[in-house]
Amino acid sequence: MKTGIDQEFHLTYCSNIHPGESWAEVLANLKTYIPALKQRLANTSAFGIGLRLSDTATRELLEDDQLSWFQDWLQHENLYVFTLNGFPYGGFHHRVVKDRVYAPDWSKLERLEYTLRLTKILAAMLPAGMAGSISTLPLSYKPWWTDSIALETVYQSSTLHLTQLTATMVKLQQTTGKLLHIDLEPEPDGLIENTAEVIAFFQNWLLPVGGAWLANHLGISQLSAEVHLREHVRICYDTCHFAVEYESPQSVLAQLRANGIKIGKVQLSAALQIHVPPEISARRSIASQLHPFAESTYLHQVIERCSDGALYHYSDLVTALPHFEHAIGEEWRIHFHVPIFMEQYQVFQSTQKDILALLTSLQSDSCQHLEIETYTWDVLPSDMKLDLLTSIQREYEWVLSVLSPFSTTESIATKNF
Repeated sequence: MKTGIDQEFHLTYCSNIHPGESWAEVLANLKTYIPALKQRLANTSAFGIGLRLSDTATRELLEDDQLSWFQDWLQHENLYVFTLNGFPYGGFHHRVVKDRVYAPDWSKLERLEYTLRLTKILAAMLPAGMAGSISTLPLSYKPWWTDSIALETVYQSSTLHLTQLTATMVKLQQTTGKLLHIDLEPEPDGLIENTAEVIAFFQNWLLPVGGAWLANHLGISQLSAEVHLREHVRICYDTCHFAVEYESPQSVLAQLRANGIKIGKVQLSAALQIHVPPEISARRSIASQLHPFAESTYLHQVIERCSDGALYHYSDLVTALPHFEHAIGEEWRIHFHVPIFMEQYQVFQSTQKDILALLTSLQSDSCQHLEIETYTWDVLPSDMKLDLLTSIQREYEWVLSVLSPFSTTESIATKNF
């Protein structure tokens, strides 16, 4: 749906919150939730969908006349798809995901082939005159690569595959007029996890190495190839991820702009934030209340910040918790997506303020795609959940209250759960 004072943004939520890997399961979820949400939030206006498709679902959607039928359904319901989540390749619910969410990574041909199918699907569905975004993993998972030679190979092959995808997107734009971009999503322990690593990847790999390949492939200059790469390879700014890295939205936006790197999509999400008390008894109490968040499905990376600014990383909350009682830092931030309308929960805070800071700093000429991405409803503590439809609605209403401050709805003002 369009929102903002001048209706300059497209807002949606990511359908990865619904379990389902087959196309039939995805479609059933869309039919269950999207028309009901549209009726509550957009009524007669067009309503956007942020679609997550597994590898299996992409193959099934491209069979027979499934895609054509889906396009007809979208038109009938006054819906449109403008963004895809291409990060999780396989199963994402009701199983142990952890670091397997990064597999296959961008060094593997399977990742390229999967994303090419996503490109074909999005190009078919994308409304005329609108750009399309596909978010994806930050190349790979950093802890997998401790050998420098192997790491070099991962960067090399990932760059080549992203550049091959870019070549397809360039030709697609030339033949159809539709602009698509792939958006790398930095996150803790990703091979690209912060702004400095984004910039380094563009400067050291994507532009020089990818540019040389693309220039040769398309028969154009290196400069023209780099222009294409900047247009079709962008960043997915996940507000939870950058908050866990203790990077302010204003700083990230300024650095990316200064280096000519575009933001293709913003994912609106909040992390858990904990101020570490000095008393051991208080720390023990907090640790016991953290245990329900140390669940077995997803990675919940933790970054601890000390008073001198030093950062200490833990690969998962499960491994971090035993250290909380004797933590030397003053703050923990945890990669656990909590409801974005929640500012406070028991003794915990969220990084909601980073979402506010980003939304008030974001210019529509930088990015127009906004996607709510609280995918953890299944694993949240029970007292943080209402029925799913109402929970999604509350997230929309909170965002709308920020972007369109003169609108009013009953449940906009929620700050504490």
